Amino acid sequence: MPNARRTLTFTESVIREMTRVANQYGAINLSQGFPDFPMPESMKEAACDAIRRDFNQYATTWGTKTLRDAIAGKYARRYGMEVDADAEITVACGGTEAMASVFLALIDPGDEVLIFEPFYENYGPDAILSEAKPVFVPLTVPDWKLDVAALTAAVSPKTRAIVLNSPHNPTGHVFDRTELEAIAAVCIEHDLLVITDDPYEYIIYSGEHIPIATLPGMRERTITTSSLSKTFSITGWRLGYAIASPERSGAIRKVHDFLTVGAPAPLQQAAATGYAFPDSYYQKLSDDYRARREYLAGPLREAGFRFTIPDGAYYFFADFSDLSRDDDVTFAKWMTREIGVATVPGSSFYRPGAPEGKRFVRFAFCKKRETLEAAVERLAKLKARV
Repeated sequence: MPNARRTLTFTESVIREMTRVANQYGAINLSQGFPDFPMPESMKEAACDAIRRDFNQYATTWGTKTLRDAIAGKYARRYGMEVDADAEITVACGGTEAMASVFLALIDPGDEVLIFEPFYENYGPDAILSEAKPVFVPLTVPDWKLDVAALTAAVSPKTRAIVLNSPHNPTGHVFDRTELEAIAAVCIEHDLLVITDDPYEYIIYSGEHIPIATLPGMRERTITTSSLSKTFSITGWRLGYAIASPERSGAIRKVHDFLTVGAPAPLQQAAATGYAFPDSYYQKLSDDYRARREYLAGPLREAGFRFTIPDGAYYFFADFSDLSRDDDVTFAKWMTREIGVATVPGSSFYRPGAPEGKRFVRFAFCKKRETLEAAVERLAKLKARV
């Protein structure tokens, strides 16, 4: 008996596959976007304390009140965005599950979902699992800005939603107010939803993160998803959330309940302490990543890669075509095996079969300085080997 047809239309995560390849060859892992340095000590202690205090049974399905209140407080302080913690926030098992729950709750079979390309690899499968059609809208090369004409042309009578990821993975583009206003205008004209994915909202070097929900006419048509993983270096805790109107949250919560029941109770209790950190924590987070970006940028260019400096997130989306005529998968696996530095093939951020991604690889710089120094030492040998 064959497997379900939907599983034939997408692959396993290429990003996580490249971590396995890195481990196989003992390479420095600049592929998967997780830090190799510790999370905040106070949050570790809070997690241990929560377990000792017996926060070890099911929490409220859509999240502990402690964490929901902390999330709502963050949006009020940082963005002036009022959120009802009881009716509008659903805590999920990471941003990935939050996004999947949103798609399954709000997207019908046959709907079209507009996805800016390149894109984080989850969005296409999320659409397919919802039996919707992903429609890809290219960002401009090399600055990765919004092409308003391309967005407008992609809208059809079947379009239901637009996925917005800013700061953008893999390019690091931060959508500015003009771009967001253009997206909002299209949504209002055609009665579309926006599903945001904001895990890098605190990691910005130029510009600012503006929640599109704060723009006129967008609050009720925006579903804001994010996670705590990148903000607090806790990718393994799997804590994310979705913010939507009470009616839409009701649908999201039903799907979330039957996907995972709920996120880990003691980790939710502990994670709330992170949102009580002073503003200096978030500034230092951004400053430290800026220093890593500056450290790696020069050696990557000297090694022969071309790229636009990212304004946010912690990736370089680098063109390697001056170094090799190989496709991205061949080049990335060769570099992992022979140079000892693992990256993600660019095609995993494009629609299947798209030629554009085959000249890119993605480097993650969310690593300790000594990790980046070791990678730079190995990359210095690259030109002599290609």
